[in-house]
Amino acid sequence: MSSITTSAIETPLRRSVERTCDDLALLTLIVVGITAGFTFRDYGLGWDDYTHAEYADLLLKMYGSGFKDTHALSFANLYMYGGGFDMAAALLHKIIPLELFETRRLLGAVVGVIGLAVTWRLGRRVSGAVGGLATLLLLALCPTFYGHMFMNPKDAPFAVAMVILMLGLVRLAEEYPKPSPRTVLILGLGAGLAIGSRILAGLALIYAMIGFLPLWIDDIRSQGWREATHRLLHVVYVLVPGFVFGYLVMGLIWPWSILEPGNPIHALSYFSAFFEKPWKEMFDGALVSVPDMPWSYLPTLFALQLPEVLLTLTITGVVGTFMSLSRTDVPARRKTILLMLTLAATLPLLIAMEKRPALYNGIRHFIFVIPPMTVLAGTAFAWGMNWLKENRRSWQPAALAVFAFGLLLPLGEMIRLHPYQYTHFNHIAGTVRSADNLFMLDYWGLALKQASDGLRDELVERQEVPPRNRKWKVAVCGPQRPAQVALGPDFTIGWDSNAADFAMTLGEFYCKGLTAPVMVEIKRDDVVFARVYDIRGRSISSLLAIPAP
Repeated sequence: MSSITTSAIETPLRRSVERTCDDLALLTLIVVGITAGFTFRDYGLGWDDYTHAEYADLLLKMYGSGFKDTHALSFANLYMYGGGFDMAAALLHKIIPLELFETRRLLGAVVGVIGLAVTWRLGRRVSGAVGGLATLLLLALCPTFYGHMFMNPKDAPFAVAMVILMLGLVRLAEEYPKPSPRTVLILGLGAGLAIGSRILAGLALIYAMIGFLPLWIDDIRSQGWREATHRLLHVVYVLVPGFVFGYLVMGLIWPWSILEPGNPIHALSYFSAFFEKPWKEMFDGALVSVPDMPWSYLPTLFALQLPEVLLTLTITGVVGTFMSLSRTDVPARRKTILLMLTLAATLPLLIAMEKRPALYNGIRHFIFVIPPMTVLAGTAFAWGMNWLKENRRSWQPAALAVFAFGLLLPLGEMIRLHPYQYTHFNHIAGTVRSADNLFMLDYWGLALKQASDGLRDELVERQEVPPRNRKWKVAVCGPQRPAQVALGPDFTIGWDSNAADFAMTLGEFYCKGLTAPVMVEIKRDDVVFARVYDIRGRSISSLLAIPAP
């Protein structure tokens, strides 16, 4: 009698908790969406923005000309990437009253929020409403992911495509051997978007092949070799329409990939070797050539840039996954799902640590491992809360308080760093204050937008006008195209500091600190992100610093 009463009480309570968590998750998405809507204009252009916008124009011209204009298929090296985001931004720009690069920032925010929503649904599917909410909060309050979603036209959309693909794989594991049409559609869409963004998405095949081993082994034990093989072939047959759909999606956003069957392999070969002239970047206080970065590059930066709570829970989730593989009371489907997520979160990093490709620009190329990390972390949080419920219920409020405090730390940093959240270093690293002299911060030069706005405002306030018959001349140490877009047509941008009126420099190691009046200074947390100097009447030979060997 008492057990029936307890069960009757627990079920409504459980439903109430689930409903509350889902409501909070929806509220989180709304808050992030509103915040992004009010702030997307604050984010400047990166090194690649202008080139990606040109690529989009060429792709649209190709489609508009019926494939007569094929310049897009040989443009720089971007033809080896998909242009889905770039084309979508260019098309959106035609129908909304925003500048092109503002439109790109807005679309980045929209894609990022979609990624948050999909990751929440994935986390909820894996670990319930509590784990789903934790997953969403951990990703929304991950400064690296949040900052990149506004201004990174390659890696952030790729991360979103990969999490859509992972959602399809998890659904496939749950429904095996009879995947629903919706699952087939999600798999095809995710695969097409992901591979059509970067050929690196082929790693998902490894996640699936290794991840499905527990399920296949269990199938063989329970059904026998013949029936298990029959079930596997049936799944492959059912997935064929999804593969065809994915191939069409890939071809639409990456047309070069389907011109010849071997082109994706050519792209993989091209990107497996460093394809640019090497340069040096700051890592752990030393200048290192990007092809010679140590194996510790990625683990160090992930440990120092991800929020502490996300790191702790991700490690717990990975350990929990491997512990579950040897347990007989964990269903094979559950093992497959956790193993795929763990591979998605760790395998790309392990491969890079082993192969040691050229590494640069922090962890931006590996943003796509962060969503599966947050799902593992959310799962670990849900495990912990369930264990406390059964063994130490009185400790649950304390655990929630610790979790909330862990989320408030990156939230505070995101507010202080805005709009440079992508430069975040956690408290283990001593925040950006301590990281400034050890690592690259604003490597994409976003601060040049605020510096440009500040220069224009300062000139208006001083009521200064350019010399007769010419524009203001600004020498820039950093990406020049973003500075030109931000300053507008009344300024001429160049490298020649001798002929310039002003010098605009990033706060990175390769830009000199000049002995000239500072007109504008962009700082966050006492760290200089950019400066504008008045160099009229001064002889400045170069803005570039010559690093000591």
